[in-house]
Amino acid sequence: MSIKINYLNNNGSKSPNNYVLFVEENFSISTIKKNFSNTENSYINEILKKGDLKKKILSFDLNSKKKIILIKAKKNLESFEVENLGAEFYNFIKKNHIKELSINSDSINAKPGKDFIGHFLHGLKLKSYEFNIYKSKKENKIITINALGKKNNLTIKNELKFKALEEGTNFARDLVSEPPNVLNPKEYVNRLLKLRKLGIKVTAYNESQLKKMGMHSLLGVGRGSVNESFLVTLEWEGNKKNKKAPLSFVGKGVCFDTGGISLKPAKFMEEMKYDMAGSAVVAGLIQSLAIRKAKINAVGVVGLVENMPGGNAQRPGDIVKAYNGKTIEVLNTDAEGRLVLADALSFTEKKFKPRFIIDLATLTGAIIVALGEEYAGLFSNNDNLSDKIFKAGEKVNEKVWRLPLHKNYDKLMNSPIADIQNINYSGGAGSITAAQFLQRFIYKTPWAHLDIAGMAFSKKAANLNPGGATGFGVRLLNQLIEKYYE
Repeated sequence: MSIKINYLNNNGSKSPNNYVLFVEENFSISTIKKNFSNTENSYINEILKKGDLKKKILSFDLNSKKKIILIKAKKNLESFEVENLGAEFYNFIKKNHIKELSINSDSINAKPGKDFIGHFLHGLKLKSYEFNIYKSKKENKIITINALGKKNNLTIKNELKFKALEEGTNFARDLVSEPPNVLNPKEYVNRLLKLRKLGIKVTAYNESQLKKMGMHSLLGVGRGSVNESFLVTLEWEGNKKNKKAPLSFVGKGVCFDTGGISLKPAKFMEEMKYDMAGSAVVAGLIQSLAIRKAKINAVGVVGLVENMPGGNAQRPGDIVKAYNGKTIEVLNTDAEGRLVLADALSFTEKKFKPRFIIDLATLTGAIIVALGEEYAGLFSNNDNLSDKIFKAGEKVNEKVWRLPLHKNYDKLMNSPIADIQNINYSGGAGSITAAQFLQRFIYKTPWAHLDIAGMAFSKKAANLNPGGATGFGVRLLNQLIEKYYE
């Protein structure tokens, strides 16, 4: 579905056919009376007396040529609540097969300086996402929205910001939605290389280079696949005058995860194409920063592998040496994401010496047991960074919840024959011990780990997500950067 938006500073000479106005919570029309004649206002009042005022959206025919759509908007809504309202309105448009409408933005009773219409349309556009490129019959529908009124000026000013977030989020959604026979690590690299046109420096390291670099933890995961493994860096230099260390973001990119020799059950294994969602969020974020020309220096690092049970596959019981020199006993080949991240984290800290490192990964099923599809798990060695991430998540409604890291959990990950083992079989706390594993590959940089296993994909359509890949994390991390680092 394609959304075309026209911003107009007046209502124009043509009376709109589908006319959208915002009203107060009790459907009082006092703020919109000026848009209608006395007779029309009387008629609208009569309609409202008979209507279901518990609904958020009411529509009715004013005459044979004109439909009125009233949207109930509470005073002082948070930005994410306005976006959710826009998403609900998109569902209404789709259900009623509306092709063109006009929104009277001057009917909005919002605080001066609050971009209500911008957030409303932002939510609407994010909700309209569809992944249909493999359907033989596509409906190339265009919905035209005319935003009428003087209150559009702030929205026009913020248009690039919203566009950047929409394109970055949808780029992440596209990557996650691709079938694994298409988006193998090599094809993933090719798509990331296209970001160079936005001014992003993209560097891809192949298996030969990774072996020389000593990234045997990452490489071990991909040994069973015929598809080559890669590590890719995405550098955005938006503030060339400021030589501060960059902000860094690391993503797990397991393009398909069978579990390897520790094979997963067949049921729902098709969902393991989503196991690269952390890397997709990193790519979408860096793309967003480049599109809106963010005045910040940032780097994304993604490890791209495929975990297959081939003849050369890594075995339970193998020991590998990571990039930072630590040895890892691989007790379960299905605990592979942490092996990819171990090398990517160490490499990022050593090469870029960043101000902080935030990694994202669909790392554990245990985080879904703990938090469901409402919160991502947050683990951090730095209270200040953790607090900022939490507040950014509250602002955009991409929520995180902090769980503990503690040295007492380390004993569950200590190996009797290597420096560390990749899974805890005895003590529970699956998400925490996974984070404890990752922490051993951070030397001293402020670091946060986001376990997004419950957030990257949703079978039910909710809030801004149409169902399927969500792009969770792009807007969260953009808010973090915009609020605290730009």
